[in-house]
Amino acid sequence: GAALAAGQQGPEAAASAAPPGTPAASAAPGAPAPPAAGTAAPAPRSGAPGTPAPAIDRTAKLYIGGKQSRPDSDYSLDVLGADGRRVGEVGRGNRKDIRNAVEAAHQALPGWAGATAHNRAQVLYYVAENLAARAGEFARRVDAMTGAGEGAREVELAVRRLFAYAAWADKWDGAVHHTPFRNVTLAMPEPLGVVGVVCPERWPLLGFVSAVFPAVSLGNAVVAVPSEPWPLAATDLYQVLDTSDLPGGVVNIVTGPRAALTETLAGHYDVDGLWHFGPEEEGALVERLAAGNMKRTWVDHGLQRDWADPVQGEGTEFLRRATQVKNIWVPYGE
Repeated sequence: GAALAAGQQGPEAAASAAPPGTPAASAAPGAPAPPAAGTAAPAPRSGAPGTPAPAIDRTAKLYIGGKQSRPDSDYSLDVLGADGRRVGEVGRGNRKDIRNAVEAAHQALPGWAGATAHNRAQVLYYVAENLAARAGEFARRVDAMTGAGEGAREVELAVRRLFAYAAWADKWDGAVHHTPFRNVTLAMPEPLGVVGVVCPERWPLLGFVSAVFPAVSLGNAVVAVPSEPWPLAATDLYQVLDTSDLPGGVVNIVTGPRAALTETLAGHYDVDGLWHFGPEEEGALVERLAAGNMKRTWVDHGLQRDWADPVQGEGTEFLRRATQVKNIWVPYGE
């Protein structure tokens, strides 16, 4: 009876009931053997339950015509944080990528400039709301690149600035002039057209938003070159723009060496205006190359703006630079 009971309890109980020195019962066929005493258990294989997946090494592409595009060069650039560690990669754009971006901007321009100011305002409000919903993600990205620990503040200021230019979209009015003649002159602001924007290197998110969206709010299409050392804040905006009803081609982003891309934009005959916030020598090159094609330029001449300051980083100066005035003469009789 005792033997029968021991057989019904299974091999574990039988092994525990065996006298000292008796070999333990062998495991069932095919079952993994337990580790010997004093040895470490084998590490779980990759893909086993509970094992964290390795990080995906993803290269940020260019953003042209509302789509993510591989650079023509098929090369990429490393993005390093303030501590010298690699935090990502971006595509290395060249003159052909700028040409494609300018063509996409021209295709989007009639629809965007022809939309009502109220419609443009609603789209920019939507962009601000979607950026605010991912504030934590963008703050971590900015901190990883700059190492300044100001990511949360920079994202908050960028959202505020988007709301500000959304509000300005339908409030930037013209004027009525009384001339010496028997007529009334209406001064009507109109968008420049396709505007190239070379963004500042510092404040990678706030500088991009502050430089690009004043022009967008008033009906321009933009080809933007983001911060060269820290462009990932701008490339992370792709999904925000895609989900905010912004028509493809209104904002185009080309990453890469800023000096070469700036030279291409300045010499391009289909770019109507160019804003440059960067080194003084690049600004001089912009003005020299733009003189041949009568491009309207706005150059900082190496001025280091405080983009967090509401006086230096935003205001009516940006709106005035984004428009040109069309005068309409209306004669009247006695």
